[in-house]
Amino acid sequence: MELVLDPPRGVAPLRLGMTLDEAVAAVSGWGEPRVLVRGRNSATVSSSPDGVGVQALLEGGPTVTAVELWWPGEGRESSTRVLLDGDDVFGTPAVDLFRRAAERGWTVDTSRPEYPVIPGVSLGFTRQTSQEIPRDAEGLPRYVTSVLVGGKDYYDFRYENRG
Repeated sequence: MELVLDPPRGVAPLRLGMTLDEAVAAVSGWGEPRVLVRGRNSATVSSSPDGVGVQALLEGGPTVTAVELWWPGEGRESSTRVLLDGDDVFGTPAVDLFRRAAERGWTVDTSRPEYPVIPGVSLGFTRQTSQEIPRDAEGLPRYVTSVLVGGKDYYDFRYENRG
């Protein structure tokens, strides 16, 4: 299976702006969805196509504000690929993934190496894990461990204040 990132719209068929019910229906094709409601205006819809974690985040309102995907983890294989403009997000070394993004004309902000972002494309990445996985010379995982698709200006409040 291929999950294609489509920033800033989401990951088809899961789209930003969907209601909770629409998000549940969208991920149902990937397996039994799990819903966690956190208060009146926040919820998470989760699924796990072939071990790749997928979450639709409804943060402070009735619609999906972001979609986050995680690689299955240490020593786990998955036939599901997460693609960004043809690049395998979890199978391409991070340095190459970000170099290719820059070659496309995107600004890649690596000022916080554990949380690189491509703000103009509404993408955020994580290069942090406690798992025993291959690391580069700086001690960071060689591959990104998660990717988040957010809407316009999403990273202004999500990633700039991340600790």
